[in-house]
Amino acid sequence: MRITTWNVNSIRTRVDRVIAFLERSGTDVLAMQEIKCKPEQFPAQAFEEAGYHVAVHGLNQWNGVAVASRLPIVEVRQEFPAQPTWGDPAVVEARALGVTVEDEAGQRTTVWSLYVPNGRELDNPHYPYKLEWLAALRAEAKMWLEADPNARIALVGDWNIAPFDHDVWDMAAFEGATHVSEAERAAFFAFAEDGWAEVTRERVDNYTYWDYQKLRFPKNEGMRIDFIYASPALAEAVRSAEIDRNERKGKGASDHVPVIVDVD
Repeated sequence: MRITTWNVNSIRTRVDRVIAFLERSGTDVLAMQEIKCKPEQFPAQAFEEAGYHVAVHGLNQWNGVAVASRLPIVEVRQEFPAQPTWGDPAVVEARALGVTVEDEAGQRTTVWSLYVPNGRELDNPHYPYKLEWLAALRAEAKMWLEADPNARIALVGDWNIAPFDHDVWDMAAFEGATHVSEAERAAFFAFAEDGWAEVTRERVDNYTYWDYQKLRFPKNEGMRIDFIYASPALAEAVRSAEIDRNERKGKGASDHVPVIVDVD
């Protein structure tokens, strides 16, 4: 099974490119973030014509997550319990979608497409919201493992955290900024303390995001902020990983690229 996560930065703008990637890459399950549309606006027909089932969670033109799968989808969960709210009026944003797929042998795998809040600035209310969001996800994810240690679960997506200094092109440029703060990094590594394994780090080394501004991509001034955390049972089945840097090239590219893992 090939699982891919990709912040597509508006699926309606990039649907043709995403479909072309699916056909070229042989991806079985694609988790998308920042689809920026409501379910009724999602270009589902293009995915269905390409042979994919689709689950979508979006509230407006911001955020939004979706999963496309060539395998049958047997369960869909919008949001996770205790997911914190944001805004006035307060709402549970469309930042998490859990989809369980089943292969021909009847084995089930759950993929959570996650779009972690950005945080904005360290003194912005969005920053504690980000930390609260990550803490709530960790608590729920820990219970999932405790309930079924053999469950095959992937927590994938745009984590909006660069866990190590070398995950950004220049730490001096991020002094006093989000994404690299001690609290954010601690929140990211806390998942490993509970048994989750980030399965791309040891297999591939590259950035996953380059800003559109200041020629960041041609200069390779990027960030590594898209990751795949796997449950112990799923981590054991991972055989390879890839970051498709070529998807940042050309007209109409997202500012993120696909992150891919192959599992038995």
